[in-house]
Amino acid sequence: MNAALPIRQVEKPWGKDVLPAPFKAPEGKRIGEIWFEPPAALPDLLVKYIFTSEKLSVQVHPSDAQTLAKGIGRQGKEECWFILAAEPGATLGIGFNAPISEEDMREAALDGSIEGLMTWHEVVPGDFFYIPANTVHAIGIGVSLIEVQQNSDITYRLYDYGRPRELHLEEGMAVSKGEVYDLAKWHKRVAAHATETLVDGPLFLLDQIEGRPSAEIAGRYPDALLVIPREGTVRVAGEAIGPGGCGLAAALEDVEFAENGVCLLARACAV
Repeated sequence: MNAALPIRQVEKPWGKDVLPAPFKAPEGKRIGEIWFEPPAALPDLLVKYIFTSEKLSVQVHPSDAQTLAKGIGRQGKEECWFILAAEPGATLGIGFNAPISEEDMREAALDGSIEGLMTWHEVVPGDFFYIPANTVHAIGIGVSLIEVQQNSDITYRLYDYGRPRELHLEEGMAVSKGEVYDLAKWHKRVAAHATETLVDGPLFLLDQIEGRPSAEIAGRYPDALLVIPREGTVRVAGEAIGPGGCGLAAALEDVEFAENGVCLLARACAV
């Protein structure tokens, strides 16, 4: 079995026809997302690259508790974004400038003013944001990022800049929090070669490491994990995987790390 996860390119109206290396968009296609198919050993975690030439829709995701209460299983979605590249002035919309009621949020979604009520955070490479379920958010123009998320396809669009796509106001309003995003709690600025824990549960773990992981970080990954090279090539069960790839390792011992390489390590948590 190959260690490298299969890649799926996803067309999006806000995607790009020219992608950063090593990716290449098919001629005439606008690719917004590169998905790595979740392996059977780690089915609850999805890793993506996202590339934007236009703003994504204003959207929100439910929590596990909310989807379980609806009888559709554990389909909540929390996610995080690691900024790889950003054009000057590129932003992410996360939360609101001031608390907003459900009624006012609904009206703002209908008339398009919701975009102006959100907080748009200017970003640079190395910015990291965790997006809890129920957080209203949107990715702006000119951003390339890695997204690690719960493996769920439930997205409620609240506003889409007039694009002819379905909106989900009723479902979205039922789970949206009209709150200011807690930047101090959910944001980090990560140095290019830093070894740092980015997400410490409760749904998944995510660490950036340079070289081999420390004993402390290694102890967080006793079983199967995903390895996402950012700089340098790693070998997973003997198979070379470079930046732009994602590998499944049955155990950390199966991974050979480049001495000066930088990787992300990820796994889901049992809940």
